[in-house]
Amino acid sequence: MMFDEFLTKASQLLAEGESFVTASVVRCQAPISGKPGNKAIIFADGKIWGWIGGGCAQPAVIKEALKALVDGRPRLVRISPDSAAEEGIVDYTMTCHSGGTLDVYIEPVLPKPHILILGRSPIAQTLARLGKVIGYRVSVFAAEADAAQFPGVDSLRAGVDLGELKITPETFIVVSTQGEGDEEALEQAVQTPVSYVAFVASKVKAPKVLEHLREKAIPLERINQIHAPAGLDIGAASPEEIAVSILAEIIEQRSQRLALGETRSALPVENLQAKDPVCGMLVDVATAKYRTEHYGSMVYFCCAGCQLAFEKHPEKYAVIA
Repeated sequence: MMFDEFLTKASQLLAEGESFVTASVVRCQAPISGKPGNKAIIFADGKIWGWIGGGCAQPAVIKEALKALVDGRPRLVRISPDSAAEEGIVDYTMTCHSGGTLDVYIEPVLPKPHILILGRSPIAQTLARLGKVIGYRVSVFAAEADAAQFPGVDSLRAGVDLGELKITPETFIVVSTQGEGDEEALEQAVQTPVSYVAFVASKVKAPKVLEHLREKAIPLERINQIHAPAGLDIGAASPEEIAVSILAEIIEQRSQRLALGETRSALPVENLQAKDPVCGMLVDVATAKYRTEHYGSMVYFCCAGCQLAFEKHPEKYAVIA
């Protein structure tokens, strides 16, 4: 795989808002198939694209990659026949007969927080500018809005049809229509799985519009999750101050969810792995090609050689479920 192919693939995933992990071989000690500069991308479902080494290396790298997607932290993984604890390195025992040592740097790539604004009000315009200033993705759905009102946003569309929009745990919706299709926009927003939906309205107007949702048979639990009026109660009065209070509330909500470990809860849990009883290598149960049943339990192997060795003399090996 050429480096430009790797960059193109990573750029494509970034543009699509996908979460993934990059893995780069930074050091090796022969004999080993992975070489410095080899790179791979690990997806949230545990699949791998690219090359960082053979069968012994991949399960350990995938396991740590999926952990990195959850905690958001990079790590250096060492796979070696002589396992020894060292600060700053996640150590795995190399169980392949070829031996060798491989150091792989793993780094998660997570989508930016995404503010989805419905409406073209002055508050919406200011919020869009502030969102871009702090590095968030910003999309705007508003009829008759133009690029001059929302300079630099990532997406600007007419209407409020959110059906084709990709929603992630890092998406935050703010309805700031202010009289231009309030009910329709808010109804579209609450029908998404987004945990944060805010409605820009006064304390008098907000309950009246929320009543429309009750008439549409939107679950009361979902209606009660709406932040209305939008923003932290900091005494904001001008459109600029209100936009600041909304952005502050989004930051607060995101920080609280990160602290509770909820932001990436939609990601798959790490793959179920089993230990090859012959060589001790970790094997991905879902994709293992070599397996055999032994006294009612399934045993998994890294290669045909280990499977054959076990089947010839199963009594020699302790089966680890």
